[in-house]
Amino acid sequence: MLKNKQKKHIYCCGDKLHQNIYIVWKQYFLSMKETLKNLGFTDNEAKIYLTLLNLGPSPAGKITEKSGIHRRSVYDAIDRLTEKGAVGYMKTNNVKVYEATNPQVLLDIATKTRDDITEVLPQLEGLFNQTKEKKETLFFRGKNGVRNIFVDQINEGEEVLIIGASKNAYEVLKYYLPHYERERTKKKIKVRLLIDKAEEKLKVPLSQVKYLPDEFSGPTATNIYADKVALIIWIENPYAILIKDKDVADSYKKHFEFMWKNAKD
Repeated sequence: MLKNKQKKHIYCCGDKLHQNIYIVWKQYFLSMKETLKNLGFTDNEAKIYLTLLNLGPSPAGKITEKSGIHRRSVYDAIDRLTEKGAVGYMKTNNVKVYEATNPQVLLDIATKTRDDITEVLPQLEGLFNQTKEKKETLFFRGKNGVRNIFVDQINEGEEVLIIGASKNAYEVLKYYLPHYERERTKKKIKVRLLIDKAEEKLKVPLSQVKYLPDEFSGPTATNIYADKVALIIWIENPYAILIKDKDVADSYKKHFEFMWKNAKD
């Protein structure tokens, strides 16, 4: 009775050991398969190459049996692996026997892939730079620096949305802003302003004005136009941050429209 229990215990331990070995092997197999796929192998190609490494020289029937891949798909994958140089074959009694080549060939495949990418990289980068939306943030200090933002508004030629326009602007850039207003009017660039009531005497051509509560009063103004947002601090030596980013600009435009809808005429 004792001997039977011991035998049962040994069989159970043996089964568990084999199960653990199988789990470890399966994880290792999947890891190797993913590495091969990263080299450009398809799922079937990776599975067949690993199956051949494990089996050694084998006919298509045995590969099908061990890999679980349909026979037609096995032939298709082997043809591609042969082109890659990862599989070779020989004929024995008029039957093709396939064999995985030395894994060192994978380094050659990786090198060729890198060389192919390097060759077309300039063209790919050209397309990338041509189509990607440029995003940038610029910082301006001083009167001449801040003036660049208004020059840019004229060049863009689109409606300008302003939150917190300040009469300080006309004092700080008193020699330039009249020119800016003439150019803006000439190009029919409209402006909508959200300002506090204290600035209601501010006369801006080609504009619509609505008023904000007093707590919005201050030297900071936000100019939103095209795909840009400019934050301007109107002090004696002004400075500004210009953000060029469509997503940011769209977000500010939505915020402006919400405020515009709820502001007083």
